[in-house]
Amino acid sequence: MDEREKLLQALTEAPGVSGYEAEVRQIMHRYMQDIAEITQDQLGSFVAKLPGPEDGPRVMLAGHMDEVGFMVRQISEEGFLRFLPLGGWWDLVILGQRMTILSKNGPVVGIAGAKPPHMLSKEERDKIVEKKDMYIDVGATSSEEVEQLGIRVGDPIVPVSPFTVMGIPQSYLGKAFDNRVGCALAMETLREMANRERVNSLYAVGTVQEEVGLRGAKTSAHLVNPDVAIILEVDIAGDVPGIKKEESSVKLGGGPSMLVYDARMIPNLHLRDLVIETAEEADIPLQLSVMMGGATDGGMIHLHNSGVPSVVLAVPTRHIHSHSSIIRREDYDNTLKLLLALVQKLDRETVAGL
Repeated sequence: MDEREKLLQALTEAPGVSGYEAEVRQIMHRYMQDIAEITQDQLGSFVAKLPGPEDGPRVMLAGHMDEVGFMVRQISEEGFLRFLPLGGWWDLVILGQRMTILSKNGPVVGIAGAKPPHMLSKEERDKIVEKKDMYIDVGATSSEEVEQLGIRVGDPIVPVSPFTVMGIPQSYLGKAFDNRVGCALAMETLREMANRERVNSLYAVGTVQEEVGLRGAKTSAHLVNPDVAIILEVDIAGDVPGIKKEESSVKLGGGPSMLVYDARMIPNLHLRDLVIETAEEADIPLQLSVMMGGATDGGMIHLHNSGVPSVVLAVPTRHIHSHSSIIRREDYDNTLKLLLALVQKLDRETVAGL
């Protein structure tokens, strides 16, 4: 396992559902503390600054630290945990999955359960089990046993899914690629640029609570006050059964993607064109993508003050917002290569022209 895989493993295996991102922030702090000035906003978003020329623009590289997960909302007398989702979950992917509850006494393993199929009517078996009818089973038989485990209402619940190099070694399987991939890209860009001449000040930002309303994007943008922003994300790979080519042409292994539209932001057109030109010059494959039903931190950042020229660069990913997702290493590497080439072009004159 090389250093990049180790970084992705550490970031993705760390628990960090929306509102509970402290462990991810600690990893980012350790990774950046020797090269950057580190601070955070008052919601907990991580900010690492690599200074540049005094008259140079401020370039914000933003990836969100939070992952989709759950929160304990009720403990039954029999010792079962009812939960609420933090972020978007498709009911089909929850049932039967292992979960970790982060209690005051430490992590507690459980499993998402529901009424057994043997006891369902035919009509019930033909329906999808909804989240409201599920529970987390930690092996307890009473609320008193749950209390002994240290579990309380409000505790976060995180999917159990270790980072795994698959049989195809270029493919990685794990949880929270959405969006620890973006956090890793931001940090690796600053590390690569630390020993190079810079035309701007770079900010690697790990935002909080993106999955529940882009909240850390708003507060961290106030802290950074960027002149231009590159939002680093995952994109939905459309190369799986059931998705038509006209719905999505984004493929795993096809290179980084750039969102030309999402539900909360249309990118700055000059910055969009600069990304395309930079990819062509560097011979990096670039996939153009639209996301009709979702948004990114760019939805908040591009509205900061009088407006911030912004664009979203993403790593194609299969099965996001589930227990496990898949990325390809060459897509990550090419996204980093494109990002490095792009930030070196963002001098004062270029940013002013956006």
